Amino acid sequence: MSLITAKLRAIMALDPARTEIDFEGRDYSWGDLARVVQGIEAELDSLGLPADARVGVMLRNRPGHIAAILAVLSGDRCLVSLNPILPDDKLFADLAGLNLPVVIADEGDAARPGLAGCLAATGTALIAIGARMEGVRLASPGGARTGAIPTSPGVAIEMLTSGTTGTPKRVALTRAAFEASFTGFTKYEKGREFADQPQLRSGVTMVNNPLTHIGGIYGCIGALMAGRKISLLEKFTVESWVEAIRRNRPRVAGAVPSALRMLLEAEVDPADLSSLTALISGTAPLSPDLVDAVLERFGIPVLANYGATEFAGAIAGWSLDDFKAHWQAKRGSAGRVHANVAARIVDPETGAERPHGEEGLLELKGEQLGPAHRIDGGAWLRTTDRAVLDADGFLFIRGRADNAIIRGGFKVHPDDVVKALHQHPAVREAAVIGIADDRLGAVPAAAIILKDGAEAPKPDELKAFLKDRLIAYQVPVHFRFVTDFPRTPSMKPSAPGLKALFEQEAA
Repeated sequence: MSLITAKLRAIMALDPARTEIDFEGRDYSWGDLARVVQGIEAELDSLGLPADARVGVMLRNRPGHIAAILAVLSGDRCLVSLNPILPDDKLFADLAGLNLPVVIADEGDAARPGLAGCLAATGTALIAIGARMEGVRLASPGGARTGAIPTSPGVAIEMLTSGTTGTPKRVALTRAAFEASFTGFTKYEKGREFADQPQLRSGVTMVNNPLTHIGGIYGCIGALMAGRKISLLEKFTVESWVEAIRRNRPRVAGAVPSALRMLLEAEVDPADLSSLTALISGTAPLSPDLVDAVLERFGIPVLANYGATEFAGAIAGWSLDDFKAHWQAKRGSAGRVHANVAARIVDPETGAERPHGEEGLLELKGEQLGPAHRIDGGAWLRTTDRAVLDADGFLFIRGRADNAIIRGGFKVHPDDVVKALHQHPAVREAAVIGIADDRLGAVPAAAIILKDGAEAPKPDELKAFLKDRLIAYQVPVHFRFVTDFPRTPSMKPSAPGLKALFEQEAA
């Protein structure tokens, strides 16, 4: 039995009457969770699923889905994340290639037209759960299967990536990787170690990132193992997020950069956020100007972190003490590299290590990256991120190297252009993509969301503004003003969606 399994089982049994989830103003107890977990486990056992068996779960931010996560992980099985917001054709194509013995979905998703036929074709059973923990039933026992039930030994989750730059893929995240990741992350909380005896703690963890994204499920599992109440939001809106803060009075809450901009624009009353000592922001690049604006408006530090699905969570981040002591000196950093992770910067061509303060590609070692990348004797894992590491261990992410736009032989990094666009007083949020050009190969194109009440600047005005801040070849050729971007589940702008948007306009 893994440490994660042992912790989850022990914590679930401590106080069944204790509230664990707040959802839409209603409380759900550990006992409510345990009842549904036991129901799911009974159905999984009836199907003869061994330890390490792969169990698909259509994840939504609803209480029943947290019970499904608990049931799979505390049973030492492997959770295969499925994204129910996908269109039917994409979801069914995903299911067809996974060879899953069973899928867990709430009653609404279980009733999707065509799903039963899709699962029947692969012999996959279907367990239906109540979204609000109303009950559990075996909706379909599945068809006859040949051969052994497929397993993923030692894997906790086969996690979908966000698909920011292309088609989402699955990454196998082992229980050992999660344990190493939580060991590093837990050290940000004073007086607490990941190996502490299971106990129920005070305080509330806000979970508003989608459970289909590493940030959402990581926060959820972390709260469950800490024995801390979860305030669960199905989808971020300013109104629902602020109401959850008022209702639960957490000390820390999460908000991605686009959400922070929405909070500023909505002119939320700082008194409504008075319980907060910090906000945590990840999943997308965080402008230091945005951090300063939130600090000035609400008096709340924003603690950035840096991680990825492939890393089983964050590998660097700000603590509150570091922010108070070093923000002005380290402004724009993603925080300090975790103590149980090694990092270095290398030349992208030669692989030679670069000194502190110089930009290059980030390479990492650490137990949470897998056994091949142990600090002691393991290989370095090269990322696709341009970065700077200083002598104090603070990491500065400059952007991705693999989404560069080659414009007539000149390299344009979209993140550099986005930073410049965010300086314009009318721009709430910008995203930049490369689109094909007959003469130059590719050129940058910018999609822009305006601040409420702002007038769209003319393209020539925008170009003049950007030429004062960028090299001429970095300035976008095309601009489009939109009410919102095509987005991934983690609220990042979707590169394929943006490309399609500009291609449609050209057509």
